[in-house]
Amino acid sequence: MKLRGSRIVAQSLLLLMWVSSALAELPIEKAILTDAPNVPPPITRLTPAKVIAELEVVEVQRDLADGVQYSFWTFGGKVPGKFIRIRQGDTVEFHLLNHPDNKLPHNIDLHAVTGPGGGAASTFTAPGHRSQFTFKALNPGLYVYHCATAPVGMHIANGMYGLIYVQPETPLPAVDREYYVMQSEFYTAGAHGEKGLQPFSMQRAIDEDPSYVVFNGSTSSLTNDGAITADVGQTIRLFVGNGGPNLISSFHVIGDIFDNVYGEGGTVANQHNVQTTLVPAGGSAIVEFKVEVPGTLVLVDHSIFRAFNKGALGMLKVAGAENKAIYSGKEVDEVYLGSVGDKSAMEASKLRKEYAAAVKEDPKLQKLSKEILMAEGKTAYNNNCFMCHGMNGEGVPGVFPPLAKSDYMMKRAGQKNREDLIGIPINGLTGKIQVNGKDYDSVMPALTGLNDQAVAAVLTFITNSWGNSAKPFSPEEVRAAKAALKDQQVARPQH
Repeated sequence: MKLRGSRIVAQSLLLLMWVSSALAELPIEKAILTDAPNVPPPITRLTPAKVIAELEVVEVQRDLADGVQYSFWTFGGKVPGKFIRIRQGDTVEFHLLNHPDNKLPHNIDLHAVTGPGGGAASTFTAPGHRSQFTFKALNPGLYVYHCATAPVGMHIANGMYGLIYVQPETPLPAVDREYYVMQSEFYTAGAHGEKGLQPFSMQRAIDEDPSYVVFNGSTSSLTNDGAITADVGQTIRLFVGNGGPNLISSFHVIGDIFDNVYGEGGTVANQHNVQTTLVPAGGSAIVEFKVEVPGTLVLVDHSIFRAFNKGALGMLKVAGAENKAIYSGKEVDEVYLGSVGDKSAMEASKLRKEYAAAVKEDPKLQKLSKEILMAEGKTAYNNNCFMCHGMNGEGVPGVFPPLAKSDYMMKRAGQKNREDLIGIPINGLTGKIQVNGKDYDSVMPALTGLNDQAVAAVLTFITNSWGNSAKPFSPEEVRAAKAALKDQQVARPQH
């Protein structure tokens, strides 16, 4: 019996020596970790390596929304945690560090790990300590990682999640741009938009009633200066994760179609030509598409109130030349009057001239003319503007400026020369502006399908709704402004 025991010990020592020798032969490299929305570069080596990955847990206070702060628990100082990229077959030496200023112990469960708790059993780490374990990346794919310290839901809800991509031995086809997008919910004691430092609400989390649903840790992380970018003709790959902790994401990009979807983070494209794909809590998906025309594509959770009312909204700004064969822009926007529209254009034109002459002499008709413009303007607004600026002109905080009680707009509406305001729907508006003391840097395209009557109507509607009040705009005023703006462009020096 004693001899048998000695033989087992000897065999174990030989096995350990063989494993150590095999590891010693692997090249050693340090994993490149990136903050969202950035992704580490593709791995070009053709054989496995020993990869050292080091991730620090940091408890920080950051902005969740405009004027709203939250105490996040993070892997790497930001939400989501660092993107980790390794290769199938790699041996990963993983280090988890818990910053000494932290108040709580943490660990990590990497869904890419084959082993107890995905590494959680080996990484329970107190503040001011570090833990280490080693695993072999057996299965390729895109995997979520998260903290698994009790109460697990609270640790995840406070921001402790990220993505680890185990690149297949045969990589996915090359694309022009790769980005990291991760959705999650936050459960605050205060209602959505309530200012100040907001504590976590366990009851709201249990009830699955989030006050915020966001991409990459805040309502503004992927908008304005944080928007991701591309050029016309480029191919895009999005590594999409869902930290949850509760909701399934209906991920959609407004204005494009996914050529390939690698469902649930696998490495085989199981669907093509997809509009919206489901990403489960604690799961992922890889989506690929090509951008064909310029403009701003909008990333949303198509459970749509989450996007426009709770924050799950991002932007992909595409630059380049227009392709009218693929997308023309608005070609027609005419007044529709039902059966009245059967009258000939000549008769309608004659009546308009007679009416315009009568309006100048009759205050009652002037009021009626404004009411007509308001009615037409409401239709034009609903067809062109409400998606970004809201049904009541409230805008989207940090993304699209409000029109209701807008100091930027009403100042221009009250000027003697109102060309600047008329020029916005005609030419569009880009660049930074300040509205009611807040900065915005979104893109408004030109409303090229509106005729002079429609431009006058929509401006009259906006400047006389939701507490706004201004002199009505007329088609004649719009025509004059167009001519003046055209003359200004001609007079500018050419570069």
